[in-house]
Amino acid sequence: MHVLADVMTKDVLAVEGDARLTRAAARMVARTVGAVVILEHDRLVGILTERDIMKAVASERANESRVDEWMTRHPEVVGPDDSTDHAAALMIHGGFRHLPVVEGNRVVGIVSIRDLVRVAIADTSPRGA
Repeated sequence: MHVLADVMTKDVLAVEGDARLTRAAARMVARTVGAVVILEHDRLVGILTERDIMKAVASERANESRVDEWMTRHPEVVGPDDSTDHAAALMIHGGFRHLPVVEGNRVVGIVSIRDLVRVAIADTSPRGA
């Protein structure tokens, strides 16, 4: 069994809710990530994903929008000691592709469906992946 601390991304991209949506999108592109966490006073208040940005673009309001207009507030979270199976189940049942990893009140990482697939492939591959 794998725990999320072993597979999560620890260098989490974070922005504030009042940031411009286009700025957050540009930072996501520069870092090649599919999600950014939204912090207020170092506390998690939301998550903004590629899907959220696509909705904003489709509304033709992306250029004048703020992150907090499109983010998902109070996202599901997992802990660093939670299993990869637990995270996968949450993603499947909730339709998520990213989950913030929180310890206490602090974001310590983020786990994506890609991270979980990578572990699953390594576990089933004769040579690992």
